[in-house]
This record gives sequence, structure tokens and C-alpha cells, in this order.
Amino acid sequence: MQQKHSVTVPGLGITFSTGTYAKLANGAVNVCVGETNVFVTATIAQSTKPGQDWFPLTVDYREKYAAAGRFPGGYFKREGRPSEKEILTSRLCDRPCRPLFPEGLLNEVQIIGQLMSADQINESDIPMVNGASAALAISDIPWHGPIGCVRVGLIDGQFVANPTIEQMYGSSLDLIYVGTKKNMLMIEGSADQLPEEEFVKALEFGHQAIQPIITAIEELQTVAGKAKSKFPLVGATPEARAIIERVVPTERVIAAIFGKEKAERSLAIKMLKEEAKVALVAELGEGKFTDVDLNVVFEDIQYKAYRKNVLEKGVRADGRDAKSLRPLHAQVGVLPRVHGSATFQRGDTQNIALTTLGPTKEAQEMDGLTGGATSKSFILHYNFPPFSVGETGRFGAPGRREVGHGALAERSLVPVLPPEDVFPYSIRVVSEIMASNGSTSMASICGGCLALMDAGVPIIAPVAGISCGLMTENNDDGSIKKWETITDILGEEDHFGDMDFKLAGTTKGITGFQLDLKINGLPFDIARQAIFQARDARIEILKTMLAALPAPRADLSKFAPRIQTIQIDPEKIGLLIGPGGKTIRRITETTGAQIDIAEDDSGKVFIYSNNGDAMARAIAEIDGLCGGGSGGGGGGTPIEVGKLYHGRVTGIKEFGCFVECTPGKEGLCHISELADFRVRRTEDVVKMGDMIWVKCIGIDEKSGKVRLSRKAAMKEMDAQKGAQAAPAPDAAPQQ
Repeated sequence: MQQKHSVTVPGLGITFSTGTYAKLANGAVNVCVGETNVFVTATIAQSTKPGQDWFPLTVDYREKYAAAGRFPGGYFKREGRPSEKEILTSRLCDRPCRPLFPEGLLNEVQIIGQLMSADQINESDIPMVNGASAALAISDIPWHGPIGCVRVGLIDGQFVANPTIEQMYGSSLDLIYVGTKKNMLMIEGSADQLPEEEFVKALEFGHQAIQPIITAIEELQTVAGKAKSKFPLVGATPEARAIIERVVPTERVIAAIFGKEKAERSLAIKMLKEEAKVALVAELGEGKFTDVDLNVVFEDIQYKAYRKNVLEKGVRADGRDAKSLRPLHAQVGVLPRVHGSATFQRGDTQNIALTTLGPTKEAQEMDGLTGGATSKSFILHYNFPPFSVGETGRFGAPGRREVGHGALAERSLVPVLPPEDVFPYSIRVVSEIMASNGSTSMASICGGCLALMDAGVPIIAPVAGISCGLMTENNDDGSIKKWETITDILGEEDHFGDMDFKLAGTTKGITGFQLDLKINGLPFDIARQAIFQARDARIEILKTMLAALPAPRADLSKFAPRIQTIQIDPEKIGLLIGPGGKTIRRITETTGAQIDIAEDDSGKVFIYSNNGDAMARAIAEIDGLCGGGSGGGGGGTPIEVGKLYHGRVTGIKEFGCFVECTPGKEGLCHISELADFRVRRTEDVVKMGDMIWVKCIGIDEKSGKVRLSRKAAMKEMDAQKGAQAAPAPDAAPQQ
């Protein structure tokens, strides 16, 4: 029976334990932070599929409702498809683990993390990444870890490692830092226009904070780790490689890709590949090589070609130097009827962004189990159809990549949005990718920002985003010999390069960031250069954006709902809502305006409508019901004997109908008072919801019941019309 082992990270309160559960998995670790508990396993397949030439790594993080003492929703009362939080946590874990697997390992690896207990104090995403690191480290799966992960907050001017959920509400930085003992490996998060120098300090703080975590995992590996197994590393046969490299040397590939457009490059590479295949058939014969041979060698040749000219001559595939941007284009108001729209293009990469404004009740409900925000009033959705890369493919529900890119763009724009008490709308931005050749998430930020401005959202400052790449040449020991950071990477430079460092922000500082690597670590001097290189590019992009629209529009689109905020006595909120929401629903239905009540019980009421008459009528209804705001009179205007009222039929009975004369005040119009003729059925004269004129003909002193008459109202109104139609008396003679 395997013995249980555990280690604790001093200062951070993280405990790793293994040896109790899931003993058939290659590695299994339980991670506890406070009473938040995440169980992570790592398993590897013992064989690969025939013809496979890619590494199938799968990371799945799932939250169990029982962890928070809750039942799942829905008919089946069972966890279903992953939530956005689960998808983003899975991606967060995948990206730093992936580059540390040996090149050529193609056996499927699966990492599964399950939230088993949630204390509503400590987040579960950091334990998930550290748990994956520990599970891989103690397993027999080949992997060049361990790694450590922390969240860094900036609270009252001080950096804090792994702040609680409550502490993060007061933080101007949300940095997730992952690294090895020596280098940075992955970062992700957002900031409140943090200057670049402060951002670099935050990265340095994060790197120091992960060292005790890595040390603890190494201790666990020493006492509970398995010897690493040897798996066959897939590559091309020496014979096939020699033929391909002779027929298609690097210089031919360079000539095929440099100075050409994307479509030309793709076609030229395809033709060279066909030429190499013909040579393989001629020299080795059919069936003596596989597509894996061809694909692996061509990847290697292109890998060398894309970086050779950059490192030796400072020239990239499309002719730019290392720091140049592709041609930029921005335009706003590109679509009618929508509340705000814009298109942004950088080289071949192009998006259309749409902004929609709505009532606060349209905010997205968050079904998180670990605590934190329960809703968000700003949503950015990113769509990546297959035609954007000139291909056919699945077109439907968003995949993990689309969810991740949308989340990155969303958190990059949130820091510049106006507070809800200044601009009490729910806001949705949709980024539709029209063409893709590198960094569509950053184009979504630029286009999304312009669409917000076009919709009249009073943002604090414009935001732009750009991605920096990296080309390296290594020494024999694997250390970096030569390197170059490149601005505004192409799709091919992302694929064959070593880094995709996305940075978004204003002229003042950074608002969003994400780093992905294909190498096993990023030295700080390279990261620093990329950060400041991205700042210079961001400022250039902002110039193009502001040329299209210098500032948010002063007025909302005529199609967007207008808003009026009124204050009522907080004690009358229940009166406005009515039993089961009856009163507020009636006002909404009869006026056509949307009414939301502030959730903080302050008595603020938000009325939305793009129709002035509907807005005025809703305000009048609420004012009449709640006495004109805070400190006003009683529960609505009382009905008075002898007055006429234009009321709504709220109930039909055999003996008559009930009519609401003023908000919340109604009376009975007996069937005998409906008309000046005999009425057999109430429905012969009025129907539910009809607006009719009635006159109050009496109020019972004891019960307060109100008696109404449609017959008397009609008689009085006819008399008034007759008086107005009668000829005026002769004027008196002047004195």
C-alpha cells in the first residue's frame, strides 16, 4: 500500500499531498489552500495512433457543485458542459505545461483537475496549475518541470502573493505568473493602466514568489516521485530527412516565403512539399516513408527559414524589420441600426466589432462555486469562423480558443469602462473575425474599443493591443545564443516562432496581457524589451484609431435605449415591485419602458426606453405610486370621490370589473355601472387590460372600498363636450 506524503509551502499555506487516491493514474496530487481543495491527476497513453504527427495534450478542470454545498441546476441535477470559468482555468493550466514535454513525444497526455471543496475565500485556478505541476513531476511521464504559479495583486501600493478573493476587490492588478526556477513561462491577467516599469517589478515579484512552491514540489518528487519512463520520440527517419533537406534546402524555402503575401507563401510551400514527396517516392519507393516524415522535416525547415533572415539580416517574411507594424485601417459606424460598430484591420487581420447597450438586468449571471463576482455587466464575445483563414470547418458554438480570446479582450477593456453609477448600462461587444493572419485577439481589443466609442460609451481612455514575438538561436547546451523580438507577428511567425506576448493598454499603461511560449522559459531581459517594444507599437496604433474617432460620441445612437435614474424611498421598493412582481410588470407592459431597481437597496430606479412618451409615462407611474421620490407621501395618489380617471381593467368578474385608477389604487365598477343600458356579461363591455374612463361615485368609510362608474364618467364627459360645442354668449358692451 502506497504511503501518503505531503509538503507545505511556507508563507503561502499551500499543501500538496499524494499516495491516498487515484493510485492507478501516473500521477495524482491533492492541493489545499485554506479549505479550497483541488485534486489533480496526470495520465499518459501507452501507445500512439498510426500516422499521428501532433502531441495530444488535454487539460480539463471541472467544478463539483457539492464542493460548495450546492445542487446543480437543470432537470438532471448533474454537472454538464464546462462553464466559462472551467474552460479558462483549463487553458490557463495547459499553456505553461505544454512546452516542457520532450519534443517528439506524441503519446496522449491527459491532466484532469476537480474542485472537491470550495471555501469561498481562496480561488481554485492557482491550485489547479500547481497541482498539475506536482502531478506531472511525481509521475513517470517525461516532463521538464516542475513549475510554480502565483497570483499577484497590487493592494495599497504593495504587491501581494495569492491574495484572497475579497482582497482582490481592492487590487489594481490581477497577474497570474507561472515560471520555472530560472525563467518566466506564462503570464496572464489585467491591470488598471499599470505603467510598464511597475509591470516589470510585478513580474519580478511573481518570480520570487513561485520559488518556495517549486521547492516544495521538488521535495514531494524526492519522497514520492516515480522514475521517468522512456517513450519513443517520433521523428523523421534519417533517410527521409536527408532526401528532403537535399531536394528542398533552407535557402529554397526562404526564397518561397520571403517578400510574398500569405496566399503566395502557402502555395509556394505546398509546391515544395509536393516536390519533396515525388523525390521520396523516386528514391525510397511507395510505402517506405510516411506523411510524418514529410511533415516533421518540413516543419523543421520552415522553423529555420523563418528565423534565419530575422536573426542574420533583421528582415521578416513580409519584408518588414523587427519593430514595424503592418498597414493599419480603422473605421467606425460601419453598420446601420446597431448601437455602435467599427472595423479594425492590421495587415491581413481584420475584425468587425459591434456594441449593444441594454438595461442592467441584462448583466450575465456568474455561476461560480469559489466565490467572487456573481454577475458582470460587460461581456465581450469573440467569433472565429473558418472562412477567416480561407478554410472550411466547424461553424457553431464557440470552442475553447474563442472563449479564451474573448476573455483576454474583455479584461483588457474593463479597466477603462465608466462606473455603473455613471453609465448604468449592461454592455455587450461582439468581435467578428473577418480575416486572420496573426493576433486577432488584439484586433478585437482595438475594434471593440472603437465600437464602444461609436456607441457613446464614455470610456476613460482608448485601448489598443499588439503582440510581440521572438526568434532565437540556441547554443549546444540549449541556452539562447542570439535573439530578436518582433512586433506585430504574422500567423506563421507565431507558429514557427518562440513567443506570443500579447499586451494591451492606453498611453498611460497596461490593461491586459498574456504570454505563451514554445521554449522552456523566457529570460527577463527579453521580456523587458518586448514589453517596451509593445508600448511603442500600441501608441502608433492608437493614433490610427483616434484618427477614425477622436473621442466617444457625445450622444447615444437613436436606436439605443435612453436611461433616466430616479430616486424613491428605499422603503417603497416592495411597493413598486408589488406582490410577485405584479406592479412593476404592469408598468413595464403598459408603458413599454424597461425598469430596473438597483440591487443595493438604495432606492435608485433605472428606466430605459428609446421612446420619450414611454419614458415620461413610466416616470409618472412610479412617481404617482411612490410619492415623488425619497421622503414623498403615501403609497400612491389616493382616489377621490367625484373625479374622473383613465384606468386599466385589472380584473373581470360576473358582477363587474376592477379598474386601477392610480398606481396601486383600484376600485370596483359594478356591472350596473358599466353602461346606460342593461349589460348581460361584463366581457360584453370591457376586457382584461382595457383602458377605460370611470368616475369615483363613492368610498366606503369603514372598508375603504372604492365604487366606480363608467356610465357616470361617460355622461359627464358627454356634458363637457356639449358645453365646449355650445355658442359663446354675446360679449358685454364696452364701457
